[in-house]
Amino acid sequence: MISKTYPSDVFDLHPILESDTIGVAQLDCCKVLLMNDSNYPWLILVPQRPGLRELHDLKPEDLYLTTSELVKCSEAVENIFSPDKINIGLLGNQVPQLHIHVIARFTVDPAWPKPVWGQVPVLPYMTKDIDERVGLLRGALLS
Repeated sequence: MISKTYPSDVFDLHPILESDTIGVAQLDCCKVLLMNDSNYPWLILVPQRPGLRELHDLKPEDLYLTTSELVKCSEAVENIFSPDKINIGLLGNQVPQLHIHVIARFTVDPAWPKPVWGQVPVLPYMTKDIDERVGLLRGALLS
């Protein structure tokens, strides 16, 4: 077995993720964020371990936790929004910090069937809608 160590003990959320998302919950390993784009129900999971770029950079126990939390988030999105499909992606081309997208997709959404990136302008949540959306997600994830 390969022994993995993290480069430091300081975790900082990447500035782009910080500016483009709304905090939802803190799970055992991952910070769960809501992408501030009301075109799609869209979560982002960020393992709170410093210096990660790739999924294989996680220690085995953190990989297990991250995968379990990914499943939990996917199930929450499915139960709350009843999408036609859930897209899960790990890209990192613009944000190198390891993060996982969980996006509810509908055959009637503005980008269907294409990927969500760059298809339509971002539509930030109205302030009045953020608490309701975060509350629904937090309730599903922390219950």
